[in-house]
This record gives sequence, structure tokens and C-alpha cells, in this order.
Amino acid sequence: MIYQNLAYFYDSFMSDAPYDLWVDFTKQITKKVGKVNKIIDLGCGTGEISLRLAREGYQLIGVDLSHDMLAVAQQKASQAQLQIHWVHQDIRALEGFNDIDMIVSYCDVINYLTTAEDVRLVFKHVHKSLRKGGLFIFDIHSLYHVNNNLINHTFAYVDDKMSYIWHCSPGEEKGEMYHDLTFFIQDEDKQYTRYDEMHHQRTLSIEHYQQLLKQTGFKIKNIYSDFSIENKFSEVEAKRIFIIAEKRSD
Repeated sequence: MIYQNLAYFYDSFMSDAPYDLWVDFTKQITKKVGKVNKIIDLGCGTGEISLRLAREGYQLIGVDLSHDMLAVAQQKASQAQLQIHWVHQDIRALEGFNDIDMIVSYCDVINYLTTAEDVRLVFKHVHKSLRKGGLFIFDIHSLYHVNNNLINHTFAYVDDKMSYIWHCSPGEEKGEMYHDLTFFIQDEDKQYTRYDEMHHQRTLSIEHYQQLLKQTGFKIKNIYSDFSIENKFSEVEAKRIFIIAEKRSD
């Protein structure tokens, strides 16, 4: 999905996003597996997670399909004096990387892959980019969350500079949904401009993701939910599911 109008006020829209939890979760995993230096942030958006990981001392590469998102990310990295390599690529055709220690894809980026074939392509290219034993960590909406908290729900927000209406409607496939977003943004003249975007997402079953990972050369290490590596995983109760896969050495 290319964020079009949304890129330049995406950070305001996502001001409550738990970026620090994603970073803390990543750090917990790296402590369990040993040395991790080079990380690719797949679908990095405006770079909030990349920036935080870079501050922790990791070597970051941010990959995204949106030129506008990457422009915002580059500006923030320059202001923070952080050396991050930003790459404009479609993650379904990821190329040019080898011997990467870890690839992460957070904030439901994988949910924007709405066919099993697209998911398989991403897994295939991620596998090729990792070193042997390298880790791939991604999160997805749980089917429980999609069906009970998102589909057929409308969300709204209003402040002095921005307001939005967000309606989530079901698609034809299980776990499929469409996000109809309307924003009103105040400019310097205190006039409001309307922007409209439609986002398409889909969650596959956990079993389907596991099958595709195994087909593309991964071994499933762990499945966690809602940023916790301590609590027992429950697909029925989870909102956000984290899958950790390792590139097999055979």
C-alpha cells in the first residue's frame, strides 16, 4: 500500500502508536538469540521504529514503497544525526541484501499483503536476504481482533488541527477488510483540506503463515501476542500476533 496524502501527517495520526513497545520487544528477542547488528525495517514508513532501533546501537536499513514516507523518515534521521540507509522498494520484490542478522516488519505491514502469493513472495525474499540463522519477526492483526474490534466499526478523532473518520468494512475473504479514511487537515491559513484514502488489509490464519514460512525455508521459533514474551500465546484473546521465524541452516 502506498500512503499518498497521509504521509505528511501520518505521525500525527499515529501519535499514540506504541513504538517503544515494538522496540522493547525487538531488544528482548535479540537478547535471547545473541549478537544482532544489522536490521532491516520492512515497511518502515516515516521511520519511527528505525530511528528508535538506531538509537539503541543497531545498524538500520529502512525499506518502504512510499517515496513520501521515506522523505519524512530521511528528514527525521538527518535532524537526529542518525545514519540509516533508506531504500525505496516494493517488499514483494526485495533485493540487494545479503547476510542480514534480522528483518522486522511491524505495525501490521504484512496485513497489507492480501494474497497468500504476495505473502509467500515476501517470505522468499526475506529468506534470501538473511544470513543463516537470521531472524524474521513480523506482526499481524489476529482474526479475533479483525472480526470483533475492527470490521463494521467506525472510529473518529477531532482536535484543532486535524480530524478524521475511519470506517472498517469487511471484504469477501476471511480476515479481509477495507479501511475508508477521510481526513480534514488545517493549513497555515486555518483552512481545512479534505483527504480520502482507502486501505486494504487481510489476515490469514496462523497455520497459513506457518505453512508459507516453512515452504520458503524458515523454522518457526516462537509465536507471541500483544508485545509479551512471558504470557502464554492465545489466538482467541490476542489483538496483535508476533511470529518469529529463523532461516534454517540446512
